[in-house]
Amino acid sequence: MTIRVVLADDQTLVRGGFRVLLETEDGFEVCGEAADGAEAVRLAQEVRPDVVVMDIRMPGTDGLEATRRITGDPNLASVRVLVLTTFDVDEYVYEALRAGASGFLLKDIEPVELLRALRVVAAGEALLAPTVTRRLIAEFVGRPEHRRVDARAVRQITDREREVLALVAGGLSNDEIAEQLVISTATARTHVSRVMTKVGARDRAQLVVLAYESGLVRPGSPGT
Repeated sequence: MTIRVVLADDQTLVRGGFRVLLETEDGFEVCGEAADGAEAVRLAQEVRPDVVVMDIRMPGTDGLEATRRITGDPNLASVRVLVLTTFDVDEYVYEALRAGASGFLLKDIEPVELLRALRVVAAGEALLAPTVTRRLIAEFVGRPEHRRVDARAVRQITDREREVLALVAGGLSNDEIAEQLVISTATARTHVSRVMTKVGARDRAQLVVLAYESGLVRPGSPGT
């Protein structure tokens, strides 16, 4: 399967570097470039890529607003957003994860890691390892200016699903959840899917945010 990518960054050199990397690698196609968020949204609607690699800080419509528009559009439900940032602790990145981004990358990422990340996200998974993603969420969810989500979003799931959600927030894969709870991987996958459906999450990244903001998992808890 060819992974179709839109590159959104206001720096021509950054877009060019990513384009050269992807075009020399089998299995990838750059189907558009955007210099601002509005153009990224337009391209997402027009070409329906598998992944939009989205810089956060762009002139005009920034990457955060563009991410909200893409992830909030039912017609773009299959389009994933992978956020680019210069720093690994950035409030804008946290807000992008809340908005539905599937993960984030540092701009100085090694080429092999960028390719791996695109494959992970295009497959419908969230980029939650490295653990810095969970540290990022823990950093900002503890701040008083961040309103917690409606606790009803968590109350509607079963006790077993709460257990699964907490393990997802700890960064465990479906295989690791299955081992921890002594269930099959297929059952673990089903639990995760049901939780996502009940709380309206696009992927595991949003589940992690929900687990922290609902208070189900707290910064510094074992495994986080």
